[in-house]
Amino acid sequence: MLRVIDTETCGLQGGIVEIASVDVIDGQIVNPMSDLVRPDRPISRQAMAVHRISEAMVANKPPIEALISRYHGSPYYVAHNASFDRRMLPEMHGEWICTMKLARQLWPGLTYGNQALRQHLQLDVTPPAELHAHRALYDCYVTAALLIRIMATSGWDAAQLAARMQQTAAEVMPFGKYRGRPIADVAKRDPGYLRWMLDSIPDLKPALRNVLQKQVNQVED
Repeated sequence: MLRVIDTETCGLQGGIVEIASVDVIDGQIVNPMSDLVRPDRPISRQAMAVHRISEAMVANKPPIEALISRYHGSPYYVAHNASFDRRMLPEMHGEWICTMKLARQLWPGLTYGNQALRQHLQLDVTPPAELHAHRALYDCYVTAALLIRIMATSGWDAAQLAARMQQTAAEVMPFGKYRGRPIADVAKRDPGYLRWMLDSIPDLKPALRNVLQKQVNQVED
């Protein structure tokens, strides 16, 4: 079982206002769960404009600490941009898998937002009709459909997906003027650009440093 999880927050710094999950079992999306959450800070206007969750909607809801146990119990947790959701949530005892990172590996050169991938890959998914994009359960359905496509395309099982997360970073540039190009090729063409990117994309730092070090070693040899 893989549990796809999503959070909506007060802003980029945290404060959960909604949590949801679905399970992917044998290629099927099952067991939807969702809860509105009373956050530990005010909801920013920018966040409210995106998910449309108001202060009134969450004023009398439980805090995340009272709800999180409902979402425990999976050996694998899956999220789109998993580093964000993992940072927002209390500790979840399981391995984390990021569909954004996997999509970058499988389909270089695309736009990697959930809805953009849904359209480009023509994912077959029907989220709850009463919700909209950027509500947690709606986004869980889209991420689950993306996960199913990733597994069908790659042939990777849950353990192999988790193993991919242990790799240093994406193998291709996710955006910028070299979007979709292998990092090793960019290192040969424009190593100065990679050095600049070291401070711009935290997720790519290990891979960029690794490639740049290889370039130095080749010169020294």
